Amino acid sequence: MLHRFLSDIEGIELPTQFTYPFHYTPHPLCRRAAEQVQQYLTSRTEWHRELSAGKMFGVLVVESEGEIGFLAAFSGNLAGRNDHEYFVPAVYDMLRPDDFFKQEEANISAINQQIKALESAEEFRSAREQLARTKEECDAALRTIKVRLADGKALRSRLRAEGGYDEQELILSSQRENAEAQREKRAIKEKLEQATALVAELQAAIDDLKHERQRRSAELQMRLFEQFRMLNAQGEERDLCDIFAPTPQQIPPAGAGECAAPKLLQYAYKNGLRPIAMAEFWWGNSPKGEVRQHGTFYPACNGKCKPILGHMLIGLNVEPNPLMEIAPPEPKILWEDEWLVAIDKPSGMLSVRGKSGVRSAEEWATERYPEAMIVHRLDQSTSGILIIAKNKTAHEVLQKQFISRTVKKSYIALLEGVIPQKQGEIYLPLKLDYDNRPRQMVAEDGRAAHTIFEVEGVESGRTRVRFYPITGRTHQLRVHSAHADGLGTPIVGDDIYGTSAERLMLHAETIEFQHPITGETISLKSKAEF
Repeated sequence: MLHRFLSDIEGIELPTQFTYPFHYTPHPLCRRAAEQVQQYLTSRTEWHRELSAGKMFGVLVVESEGEIGFLAAFSGNLAGRNDHEYFVPAVYDMLRPDDFFKQEEANISAINQQIKALESAEEFRSAREQLARTKEECDAALRTIKVRLADGKALRSRLRAEGGYDEQELILSSQRENAEAQREKRAIKEKLEQATALVAELQAAIDDLKHERQRRSAELQMRLFEQFRMLNAQGEERDLCDIFAPTPQQIPPAGAGECAAPKLLQYAYKNGLRPIAMAEFWWGNSPKGEVRQHGTFYPACNGKCKPILGHMLIGLNVEPNPLMEIAPPEPKILWEDEWLVAIDKPSGMLSVRGKSGVRSAEEWATERYPEAMIVHRLDQSTSGILIIAKNKTAHEVLQKQFISRTVKKSYIALLEGVIPQKQGEIYLPLKLDYDNRPRQMVAEDGRAAHTIFEVEGVESGRTRVRFYPITGRTHQLRVHSAHADGLGTPIVGDDIYGTSAERLMLHAETIEFQHPITGETISLKSKAEF
């Protein structure tokens, strides 16, 4: 058995329900288990270089014959292997040399080498160069023909204008020139077709190999997914293909089943261990583009793990989603007229209706104003000023102001640490991290995101910052705060990019815009409660 003794837990009560893995506060038993894993990782000096790049680890507190212990796992592989003594094994180890995966992977690698050899072959290179030269020569010849025909036409026009020339002879001259041009064009076309055909013939052999590689890769991936036969607490077994079939993507994403959480539960079920609590933490530097804090606990990923854990947790008494348990307070009306209403949205309330069932500002508004429409949004965890149009006319005019960025907004935030800058600007493009929705990541191909900031003070090791978002991307201020290329310090209570707390300390405090009907300037303020 791989479950290990859990030390220094006297006086810690066992949880009454298993961890809801997508939004949780680590149980003290999980924290203690994580400390022991982290001590072990520190002792493995030969892994330090790899671990410095960052990796997700998980712990599962289990009970067996009245004794409490824990299991540990890592996501993906470690040091090129899945079989390390301290950690639970992979659900399916495709890295074994005799496994079909490694064997077919070698076959696919051989196809890659064939493709590379053909693409770099002298014959292919020479044929492509010849085609390029032929295209240039043909283009030049066609231009010459075009000029010659134009000159001939101009000459005949001049001769007709001068008079005294036989019109029939001019017509025959035109016909002869056009016939000669057509013969030359046909010769040019044949020359170009010959050069193109040679390249196409060589390219076809390469494309055939690429199609073969794609087919074999897809078949290999699906065969691999079929080997991941995931258990749940009731002993029911489903493979990944079956689990993901009802999801929007239908096909499991690469790496599905290789995260720490599924590994831990699979091992516990197979070995008769009762799961009690679970947590996952990041160890090492933050990966490029993402925001991960060393030693910080994180929820299970949505893209890969949510469908899998939805099956694996069946039969366990799991905690309810805490986001569904606490109903947010009602918003306060800050300002109102017959066209608009401005509310102070509380933290925890959605801006628009969502699938979770959590109450939204949109629902609150439509209950009072039947034609109400949300003009802009705040994150569920963010509090502050939200403008709501009472009809379509006001909504359309206000939306244009937001799109053209003439609306002036400021947010107040409390950051976890002290930052050296007093003011500045952050330019970090953002896009959705599809496997970890709703997380956003910094990426060169992301949408431009621009934030201006000013430090207002330091309070007990925390920095109070005023943000002026120029763009309005999802989680923009949260990522710009937490990312190493931004301020490098998460907002207090950021359970996605930092550490959970009572609430996210981010508040939309001021807004200024032009009234959509009267044109007057409306300036509103809602002071943060933190």
